[in-house]
Amino acid sequence: MTGTNSPTDTVHIVGAGLAGSEAAWQAANAGVPVVLHEMRPTRMTEAHRTASLAELVCSNSFRSDDAATNAVGLLHAEMRRLGSLIMRAADANQVPAGGALAVDREGFSAAVTRALADHPLIEIERAEIAGLPPFDWGNVIVATGPLTSAPLADAICRLTDEDALAFFDAIAPIVHKDSIDMSVAWFQSRYDKVGPSGTGADYINCPMNKAQYDVFVDALIAGEKTDFKEWEANTPYFDGCLPIEVMAERGRETLRHGPMKPVGLTNAHDPTVKPYAIVQLRQDNKLGTLYNMVGFQTKLKYGPQQSIFRTIPGLANAEFARLGGLHRNTFLNSPKLLDAQLRLRAQPRLRFAGQMTGCEGYVESASIGLIAGLYAAADARAHPLRAPPATTALGSLLGHITGGHIETIEPGSRSFQPMNINFGLFPPLADPPSRRPDGSRLRGNEKTVAKKQAISARALADLDRWIADNLRIAAAA
Repeated sequence: MTGTNSPTDTVHIVGAGLAGSEAAWQAANAGVPVVLHEMRPTRMTEAHRTASLAELVCSNSFRSDDAATNAVGLLHAEMRRLGSLIMRAADANQVPAGGALAVDREGFSAAVTRALADHPLIEIERAEIAGLPPFDWGNVIVATGPLTSAPLADAICRLTDEDALAFFDAIAPIVHKDSIDMSVAWFQSRYDKVGPSGTGADYINCPMNKAQYDVFVDALIAGEKTDFKEWEANTPYFDGCLPIEVMAERGRETLRHGPMKPVGLTNAHDPTVKPYAIVQLRQDNKLGTLYNMVGFQTKLKYGPQQSIFRTIPGLANAEFARLGGLHRNTFLNSPKLLDAQLRLRAQPRLRFAGQMTGCEGYVESASIGLIAGLYAAADARAHPLRAPPATTALGSLLGHITGGHIETIEPGSRSFQPMNINFGLFPPLADPPSRRPDGSRLRGNEKTVAKKQAISARALADLDRWIADNLRIAAAA
């Protein structure tokens, strides 16, 4: 395939996680040959378990699918309009999860792997790129994610004269459903919310009274944790994925206001008793045989995990399909190192995508892979591509990565940190909604919801115009 094309005509993508897989799909669908390089199974990582492309190593949730009032749901909608492979595979492998879009992880990865393997313009090579990609590769996307191999990470650091930033990402345990005591637990989504492929009773809920909660918090804090390696000692956590025991250490009530909040739920076995705290489990596979513990990412050692988590009412006899774990996540100081099209300033033939650019979350990573793939294809075809509007979810996230943060005033320090998509990244509305259709004033939460709906409507309209003005013209060029 590559022998009939010049180096810049072919896009080489290093890493076949969500971002790399999406980038390959977008570039190939734009008519550009792609070589997708994946080191697994030749070399595995501490977190991956299979050789499948786009393997989900943490949660199986893509979070809210509400495109009208939730920023990540809006990003889902934008990616669908852009022909996203990741969203197509997610939609085809949904499992019930209330208002969230969750997937059967094996079915999802298999669908992505099959689609890429079957594409006539994509070649998959199973080998590690141990260092910078060869210099005769003129159009490269590096999408190796948080588990970038040491030789490549070291080469990038030498090239940029920068120390890679890093944080820890923790994995939640998965429990066999038939080992959960449903005489104690019950099915219910928070506020009985019905979402994609859901019924309003999609989570298993395990209630705690105050005494049980206090004992549980004490055990989390005292439990034996995984030791840090010397090079990990000063690595900070990302606040969106804190280990459960780290949250407990930040205050006794922290968990009750986080993953164990008891609001919007009623104990089906005794509706008169309000739980003091609740542990939720979400379906993890299409068969409904596995459930993951929502928000229970952990760095506890395996023995303490099993003994402590079995003190949760309903989980006394829990059998774990996977226990929690911890791995280091690395990301670039992207606003300094990358240009507006995600190219490395020090060597523009290298473009970066996914979590290592400083976005956080499955969908966010895939979306940056999507735009990186489009940019690489545009370069290969010598057809410039304008950036997606800043008013869109994709454009606002790209803007954050390439310069939307606030610089610290402290010399030598850096303020750039990983970010999930959120409405705070969007430009403000010129005329925020303030009145109902009957002319009366919007108040409180009504006003907030109306504002989010207006931002989402503006985003989708602007994205449609961008697609019409750029991608369709580019496809015809």
